[in-house]
Amino acid sequence: MRKTFVLDTNVLLHDPEALSHFGDNDVVVPIYCIEEIDQFKKELSERGRNAREVARNLDDLRAKGRLAEGVTLDGGGIVRVATATRPLSHALRPNDSADNYILAVAVEIRERNPDMAVIFVTKDVNLRVRADALGLRAEDYLAERIDLDELYSGTAERDVGAAEVDRMYADGSLPAEPEGLFPNQYVLLRDEASAAHTALSRWDAAKRAFVLVRRLREGVWGIRPRNKEQHYALDLLLCDDVKLVTLVGKAGTGKTLLAIAAGLQRTVEDGSFHKLLVSRPIFPLGRDVGYLPGALEEKLNPWMQPIYDNVELLMGLSKADKKEGRSYMELIDMGYIEVEPLTYIRGRSIPNQYMIVDEAQNLTPHEVKTIITRVGENTKIVLTGDAYQIDNPYIDSANNGLTYIVERFKNEPLAGHVTLVKGERSGLAELAANLL
Repeated sequence: MRKTFVLDTNVLLHDPEALSHFGDNDVVVPIYCIEEIDQFKKELSERGRNAREVARNLDDLRAKGRLAEGVTLDGGGIVRVATATRPLSHALRPNDSADNYILAVAVEIRERNPDMAVIFVTKDVNLRVRADALGLRAEDYLAERIDLDELYSGTAERDVGAAEVDRMYADGSLPAEPEGLFPNQYVLLRDEASAAHTALSRWDAAKRAFVLVRRLREGVWGIRPRNKEQHYALDLLLCDDVKLVTLVGKAGTGKTLLAIAAGLQRTVEDGSFHKLLVSRPIFPLGRDVGYLPGALEEKLNPWMQPIYDNVELLMGLSKADKKEGRSYMELIDMGYIEVEPLTYIRGRSIPNQYMIVDEAQNLTPHEVKTIITRVGENTKIVLTGDAYQIDNPYIDSANNGLTYIVERFKNEPLAGHVTLVKGERSGLAELAANLL
């Protein structure tokens, strides 16, 4: 049965392409949404850019027909702009709230079409509750929603014979035709007869073989993996064939530290990249850092201090070294490391760099797309984050940019993902992550 979706303003600001994500159903945009969008179009933030894109999309539809009567999309759906003939003063406290008028549009459409499935779509929890109280069917916008319990982990286990495990260590690879594996997925090959006889491997889809995970006896910049997931992560971070790496894990699992260690190894020691570029979102993406005192470097210090701490840990600086003035600035001054916010990344092209985007769970899918499309030739990009620690109020653990990229790129040979499970920061940190 054909459905009618009435959209709230926040849906369009979250995803400027939302109009085309409802299949061959009818999509109604209350005219009051357009008034609200007009208030945001001059902002320099991501929300402002989305507002301008929505306005352009609607203007393009005008060229195909009258929005008041409905314009047919390529997918068969119809988009129209509607207004309410009466406010909701009979049900809600009378005021000029745009939310009330948007709800009024949905209520009138339902009353005029009692046999039609009318669904009000909003990312505002309270507005969904109010809509439900008015008898409307209300839903969240789920076009990019991913269940964390079903999120691709990047790892698996397989039972094999003892001879195959031995062959893996002898040859460094094991040809196979397994089903259900994704490119660059890490697999623990386990001897069927002895659970202690195992091999850590990566599925190389091009070679149609399991490839032995590199041995890191000397560590990477003094960091040695403490569990198999960290082994997987470092192998992926050091692999030049994989250009996009995503690391997901709770606090203390070593996501950022491993990424920076691998970046320094490939940049400073191996010389494979011109420099290591580390960024974190200054929430929200696009907010100017000019509200903080000092020069740009001083403004960034509160946001980037976790990165600096990790770099100094990897440098092995003692208290005596710090008293002598040694710090992470040595690597910055030598041009090996550049630390900057994501605020000014739009429009850039970033070639020959090892790029790390920390706390990527605070980015929307659209923002992550903007970042990844900046990647130039011979650049490797690493996204790290914890989907359960989100500071951005407009996204959640199921629709953030990090988990979106994990799922969208899991079939691509240029990408790889590892979910880190065990916390290694300290016993207390691991306990807190699990209990609190």
